[in-house]
Amino acid sequence: MCGIVGYVGPKQAFPILMKGLYRLEYRGYDSAGIALIDGDLKLYKTKGKVSDLENFVKDKDTTGTIGIAHTRWATHGEPNNTNAHPHYSQSKNLAIIHNGIIENYASIKEELMKRGYHFESDTDTEVLIHLIEDIRNNEKVSLDEAVRIALNQVVGAYAIVVISKEDPDMLVAARKGSPLVIGIGDDDFYLASDATPIAEYTHDVVYLDEEEVVCVRKNRKIKIKTITNKDKTAYVQKLEMNLGQLEKGGYDHFMLKEIYEQPHSILDSMRGRVNAKKGIVKLGGISDYEQKMANADRIIIVACGTSWHAGLVGEYLFEDLARVPVEVEYASEFRYRNPIITEDDIVIAISQSGETADTLAAIELAKSKGATIIGICNVVGSSIARATHAGTYTHAGPEIGVASTKAFTAQVTILTLMALRIAHMKGTIEKSRFHRILNELEAIPEKVKETLKVDNQLKELARVFTYTRNFLYLGRGYNFPVALEGALKLKEISYIHAEGYPAAEMKHGPIALIDKEMPVVVIATNKGTYDKVMSNIQEVKARKGKIIAIVTKGDKDVKKLADYVIEVPETEELLVPLLATIPLQLLSYHIAVMRDCNVDQPRNLAKSVTVE
Repeated sequence: MCGIVGYVGPKQAFPILMKGLYRLEYRGYDSAGIALIDGDLKLYKTKGKVSDLENFVKDKDTTGTIGIAHTRWATHGEPNNTNAHPHYSQSKNLAIIHNGIIENYASIKEELMKRGYHFESDTDTEVLIHLIEDIRNNEKVSLDEAVRIALNQVVGAYAIVVISKEDPDMLVAARKGSPLVIGIGDDDFYLASDATPIAEYTHDVVYLDEEEVVCVRKNRKIKIKTITNKDKTAYVQKLEMNLGQLEKGGYDHFMLKEIYEQPHSILDSMRGRVNAKKGIVKLGGISDYEQKMANADRIIIVACGTSWHAGLVGEYLFEDLARVPVEVEYASEFRYRNPIITEDDIVIAISQSGETADTLAAIELAKSKGATIIGICNVVGSSIARATHAGTYTHAGPEIGVASTKAFTAQVTILTLMALRIAHMKGTIEKSRFHRILNELEAIPEKVKETLKVDNQLKELARVFTYTRNFLYLGRGYNFPVALEGALKLKEISYIHAEGYPAAEMKHGPIALIDKEMPVVVIATNKGTYDKVMSNIQEVKARKGKIIAIVTKGDKDVKKLADYVIEVPETEELLVPLLATIPLQLLSYHIAVMRDCNVDQPRNLAKSVTVE
C-alpha cells in the first residue's frame, strides 16, 4: 500500500514527483505530500487525492532538483493533513516518507519523549525520523549511517526515503518487507515503490533487497549496504515496461482497458510455453524443480483475494490432471495456525504484485520448514519473485486497476500450464486429452475476444440491477471459484454486497435469502455438473429469484428458466473459468460506473497490500 517517489538530479523535481504520484494512485491512498530542497527544506501535504495536493501547492514555491513524494494509506493515525507524509524531524533539517509499519514505535517514542522530542502526528513514521536525527546528532555519523543504525533498532516493515537540508544532493533509502526500486538515469536517480513512475525516464533499474540501505547522489555511483554494514554490489536490470502500458489508451477506465487486454495477456502468458502441434508444455522458470513437483506428496497454494480464487481453480487442475492432493490456504491464516509442512511439500505462492505481505510471510514460514516454494507473480524483480526457489511470471503487463482482472486469468493460465506439465511427466493424463486441451488452450485468446462481444448486452443488464442491494453467485466444480471471483469484483468496485457459493450448498442456508428482489448469477456452462446446476436454477425460480445465467453458446435448456442469459463459447470444462469470468468482470464494471463509483480506485482498497 502507499506510494513512494524520489528524485535527485539536474532537472526540476516537482513535475517528476507529481507525475510519479499520479502513476501510483492505483495503489490506494488517502493523503498525499511532497518535500523539496532549494536552500530550504519545503514540505507540503494534504488529506485527499494527488489532485488536491497539486491544487494546494499552486501558489507555493516548488523549485528544487531533489525531492520526495508520497501517497499514504492510513495505518497509525486517521487520514488527515498532520498524519500525511512526509514528516519532518524535530529540527526540520530532515524529512522522511515511509511505507509499512514500525511495530515497536511506541517504546521508541516513549524513550525519545524522555529526551525532549515532541511529536505532531500519531504516526509511527514520525518516530523513525526523530530516531534517525537523534542518532545522527549524538553519534556524529553521516545520514546514511544514522539510517542504518536506526533500522537495527526497529521491528516491522518499511520502505523509506530520507532527505536532508544539510546534504541537498543525496537521498537515503532502505527497505524491509515493502518494495523499493531505483531507476538509474544518465546523471540522475529515480526512486519509487514500483517501476510505474520510472518507466518514462529510464529502463535501468535496481531492485533493493531486504534490509538494504541505498545512498544515491548527483553524479555519483549508487552505494548499497545491508543494515549489518556489509557492502553490496548494485545489480542493474532492464525494465520490461513501456509508457503505453501505463496509459488508458482511449478507455474510460484502466479496469475496462485491462478487461479488454485479456486476449493478449493470456496469449503472452502462454507465449513460448505451449506448442499444441508438437504436444509441448515448457515452463523454463520451474524446469529445475518440476521433477520435485511431480514427486510431491502434496501441493499447498497460498494467496490472498483474487489470487486465492485463482489458487482454487489450481486445486481442481492439479488434482484432476496431475493426481496430487492440493490445499489452498489464505496466506494470512496459514502463517498463524502452525501448519504441518514437510520437505516433500511444494508451496505455490500466487500474487499479482509479488509484494503481498501475508503471502511473503507464508513463504518464509514454509521455507523455514524445508518446503520448496514456487512463485506465480506478474511483477519482474518483486519480493516474491526473489524469495521463491523458482517460479513463473504471468506476463500480463502492468495492472493499474485495483480490482484485479487480467491478472486472474493470467494466473489461471499459468496454473493450467503447470498442471498439464506435471500431469504429462507423471503420465496421469491420456495423450488424446492432453493434446485436446493444448489445442483448446491455444484457441482461448480468440474465444476471449468473442466473449468480450457481450459487453453491450451486459451494459444494458447493469441498468436493471444498478440499485440492487444484494447478489448471489453460484457455481459448481471449476466454476465455483468463478462465482467467488464474480462476487468479489462486484463488492470491490460497486460496494454492493455479494456472496459466492457452491451451487449445491445454496439450500443449506442462502436459499433463505432468495425472493423476487434477489438476483442470482449462475455459471451454467454445458460441462461437468450441468444437470445439477439446472436443478439449482429451478430451486431459485421456485422462490421467484431473478436468474442471470452464464451459459455455453447455443444452450436451450437454461434459457427456458433464466431471466437473462449471457453466452460464452464452448471449451473444455477446465478452461471455462478463463471465459466465464469475463462477463462477470464486465457486469461489475458497468454497475459500478452507473453507481458513479471510482472504478479504478475503490474506497478503502489498495493494489499492493504490503501490511498485515
